Amino acid sequence: MKLSRLIGTWFGCGYSPVAPGTAGSLGGLVIAILLVSYAGLSPLVLIAFTAALTPAGIWAAGAIERELGREDPGLVVVDEVLGQWLTAAAIVRPGWRSYVLAFALFRIFDITKPWPIRNLEKLHGGLGIVADDLLAGVYGAVLMTGAAYFSLI
Repeated sequence: MKLSRLIGTWFGCGYSPVAPGTAGSLGGLVIAILLVSYAGLSPLVLIAFTAALTPAGIWAAGAIERELGREDPGLVVVDEVLGQWLTAAAIVRPGWRSYVLAFALFRIFDITKPWPIRNLEKLHGGLGIVADDLLAGVYGAVLMTGAAYFSLI
């Protein structure tokens, strides 16, 4: 398998026959759970992971887009992983409720694409594929922070 496919599909999550974006988000969330709840790292480490993987994600998304000749192909899910990590980075009290809320918030923003998230899709190539999900992740993180502030999670 090409490196671009490995990264872009997040180790095959993007080949899910049903809801590949959701499968990619879950693939990212599993890594977040392992790092935070099992390895004991701060959720903020997910910001560093996002920053480190974003250039490779942009490259892989663009390479797959060019290879398939289609804009934003559904099998590219590294963008969901990156956005999911940003939302999960705002988890204050790790636990199943926080992970479920982080997953739900990111997916809602990723699917509905409120302003100006949708505008970022207009960026060229892999940058356009990834940028909207990064902002959706930030939106999710803002609401996660609010939920923690008001002791909802």
